[in-house]
Amino acid sequence: MNTETPLQAQLADDQLDRLETLLDDPALAEAMRLDEIQGYLCAALSGPQPIPEADWLADTLGGDEALETDAGRETAELLRAFARALEAELAAGEPPVLLLYAKDDDENGPSDYVPWCQAYLAGVDAAEEDWFEFLGEDEDDDENEEVTYLDERLFPLMVLTGEAEAAAREHGEDWAEGEEREQVRNDCEAELPQAVTDIYRFWIAKRGTETIRREEPKVGRNDPCPCGSGKKFKQCCGAN
Repeated sequence: MNTETPLQAQLADDQLDRLETLLDDPALAEAMRLDEIQGYLCAALSGPQPIPEADWLADTLGGDEALETDAGRETAELLRAFARALEAELAAGEPPVLLLYAKDDDENGPSDYVPWCQAYLAGVDAAEEDWFEFLGEDEDDDENEEVTYLDERLFPLMVLTGEAEAAAREHGEDWAEGEEREQVRNDCEAELPQAVTDIYRFWIAKRGTETIRREEPKVGRNDPCPCGSGKKFKQCCGAN
């Protein structure tokens, strides 16, 4: 994995190595990999409001139970430092060098962008406030510039996960083939770090101009479900 990034100015090599080792601990069997955590956090730190630390820790480590283990507690401390360094990077407008693993565990093979991008999109879906609804996507406005901007910035992720191509083919639209298709993917790989940085800075600016108003208190994703099932909200009514 390539870790020669500005992030390392704030997080030492041995800390990243230790974090990778801990994520392989049997006590954290449901934890995300480091590439997935970076992708997830880039989204979790963005949005109308950032995902609360307690929630993103539970999501990246595979559940609250992981925090009750020695490995989980040590990993959580390293992840907090990792998140602070990552957010400082994004806030400074410095596109992060992505922490990527090679495809099929082939050290000489190309980098695998799919897990990183899927984790980012999972972070978008996990946000308490839907990104596009917050921007008024459902309102009668066919020229919502903010929605268009966000769509454009998310496009590299949709291409690299295959979702853009699948949607195009489902609607009978043309999609690039052969060398042209590969060039589109290469361009999206190159654009991805700047795109996620732009998205973060877009939401930071947006938070400074608007306030989220709710008529009723928001139920936290890790809170007990108000339906009385005894499950967490995200595992019950909040799963839909």
